[in-house]
Amino acid sequence: MTQPTIWHNPRCSKSRETLAILEDEGFSPVIVKYLEATPTADEIRDTLALLGIAANDLIRKGESVYKELGLANATEADLIAAMATHPILIERPVVFHNGKASLGRPPKSVLGIL
Repeated sequence: MTQPTIWHNPRCSKSRETLAILEDEGFSPVIVKYLEATPTADEIRDTLALLGIAANDLIRKGESVYKELGLANATEADLIAAMATHPILIERPVVFHNGKASLGRPPKSVLGIL
């Protein structure tokens, strides 16, 4: 059985809950602490394609850096660049499994790709 990968922030309750769901389902997921191992702009673009969403739907608008950078009217490319530079802007968690991806909002939504 292939193991899923999770972009994880251990300080986030939704991320911890999603990780627990994966483990409860019998997986030993690959844990990527994306704040330390920042995804590249290409990886973010690939993730957006797998999720079928725009960058605006993956970016955390409540983060202070979002406001500081004035991203409210930013282009798709600018949002992706901002997430690659400031990974705190990436909504979490994201789970990857068998060529699919799911945003763990709500956490149980990842069950659809397992």
